[in-house]
Amino acid sequence: MRKRCDWAKTDLSIAYHDREWGVPVHDDRRLFEFLILEGAQAGLSWETILRKREGYRSAFGEFEPATVAKYGKRKVNQLLGDAAIVRNHLKISGAIQNAKAFLAVQEEFGSFDNYIWRFVDGVPRKRKRGQAVPASSAKSDVMSRDLKQRGFKFVGSTICYAFMQAVGMINDHNFSCFRYREIA
Repeated sequence: MRKRCDWAKTDLSIAYHDREWGVPVHDDRRLFEFLILEGAQAGLSWETILRKREGYRSAFGEFEPATVAKYGKRKVNQLLGDAAIVRNHLKISGAIQNAKAFLAVQEEFGSFDNYIWRFVDGVPRKRKRGQAVPASSAKSDVMSRDLKQRGFKFVGSTICYAFMQAVGMINDHNFSCFRYREIA
C-alpha cells in the first residue's frame, strides 16, 4: 500500500492528492480555479469544496476570468440559489471581484503565472525535514498583502498558503508520502 499524506482519506481526496496537489501549475485558468476554490473553502473543509468542484466549474464559466468578471446582480442571485456551490454572498461577490483583479494582474504582468510565481522566485519550495506543516508562512503573508492591495478578496495568509500548496509553489507532501519525491 502506498504511503500518503494523512489528510488524503476518501476516494475524492486521494484522487486529488495523487494527481494534483502540489504539482506546479502555470496555466492561468487553473491558477484562477484554485484561487476561487481556496477562497470558497474558507471556514469549510477541502472535502466539501472537492465535492462541489464540478458545480463551481459550471457556475463560474469553466473558470474563465473574463467571463466571471462580467457577472452582475442577476447572475449573483442565480448563484445564490445554486446548491452545487457554496451559497455565500460574500464568497460569490469576492470571486467576481477576484476575476476583475486577476485580469488587471494579467494586463500588468503578461500573465497571472508571471505575477504569482514571483513570490517563490519561480522555484517550488519545500519544508525542511522534521518541520510541521504550517498554516501560513512569511511568503504567504507577503502574497496576501500584495493580493489585497490589488483588490483581491478571500486571500488571507492561510488561504494564500493553501493556494501555494495546491498549485505546487510549496511541496508540503509528507517526506514519507510517495508523491513527495515524484513532485520534487
